[in-house]
Formats: sequence, structure tokens, C-alpha cells
Amino acid sequence: MRVLGIDPGLTRCGVGVVEGVPGRPLTMLGVGVVRTPADAELGLRLVAVEQGIEAWLDEHRPEFVAVERVFSQHNVRTVMGTAQASAVAMLCAARRGIPVALHTPSEVKAAVTGSGRADKAQVGAMVTRLLRLDAPPKPADAADALALAICHIWRAPAQSRLQHAVAQNRLQQAVALHKAQAAAPVPTTAPASKGRLA
Repeated sequence: MRVLGIDPGLTRCGVGVVEGVPGRPLTMLGVGVVRTPADAELGLRLVAVEQGIEAWLDEHRPEFVAVERVFSQHNVRTVMGTAQASAVAMLCAARRGIPVALHTPSEVKAAVTGSGRADKAQVGAMVTRLLRLDAPPKPADAADALALAICHIWRAPAQSRLQHAVAQNRLQQAVALHKAQAAAPVPTTAPASKGRLA
């Protein structure tokens, strides 16, 4: 499985590609950051993020894209930029028919470090260890993107089994309902009796 992890942001959008399967050593295929100038017009910054992500999609041809789920922060301006960059990432993947998964920061931290409260240094250290790198990727956005990809590789099989089980359950319920409706007696309406004329 090859996954492009994206840590969305307008100034720095972390990107990282990881390949592997659960239970086996993972391989980093690439890591970096798509940057945009903070003083540029918003529309141009979003175009730059799109072009950067498209270049990564062209080069690495991932099977899945994992994006950090945007959550509420105290700084509304920051969360808006993150949400806009996240939407661009999802659009780029959807346009190519690549499945997109959203993972919360705590899910990623828990998957990579074992603790949903881990700090960035701990995430960077575990990413370095798991991918057998010489040093943690810099900046932290790049390490976070790799952590997202790792999280998805490890969680995707379980999520797929859960989704399959839910779909099977819905199908069984629909079949049972159909059988119940087919077995129910059909109400018949007696023909109206004609009254006699005096």
C-alpha cells in the first residue's frame, strides 16, 4: 500500500509518501513541504498548494491519500487556512479517483507513538525510528505528514473490515425486511355488495 500523507497548511503543507503493509517494515519514498508566502493573495496561495500536491501525486502515484482532519482551535484564522488547504488536498485526490481518509491528530499520535497526547518531538522521533531514518524530518509538518501515512497503513485494514461488517449487516437487514414484507399477508378488499332496489 502506498499512501501520501498530507498535513494541511497554507504557509507550510507537509507531504510524505510511505509504502508498506501492517506488520512489515515501512519505507519512506519521499517527504517535503509545499510552501506559500504569507503575504500572497489567498487565491494564489491555494493554487500554489494545489500545484504542489499535484506534483507529488504525479511523481509518487499513491493508492490512498491521508489528510489530517481539521479540528477547532482558538485561532480561527489559522484553522480557516488549514481547512482551505485540506479541501484543496481532498479535491486533488478526488479528481484522480484516489480514496481519501481523514485522521484526527490524536488518532495519528496514538497510532505512531501509543499516546494520543504525544508532542511533536515524540512523533518525529517515532517516525524516524519506524522508517529507519538518520534524523527526524524537518520541519515538523513533514514528519506529521509521514505520521499520517503510517497511521493510515496501520489503521486501513481494520477500518476496511469494520466498513465491510457494517455493509454486510445493512444488507442482511434489508434482505430480512424484504422477506418479512413478502411473507406478510396481502390485505384483500371485499367487493362492495350491491343494494337491492325496492
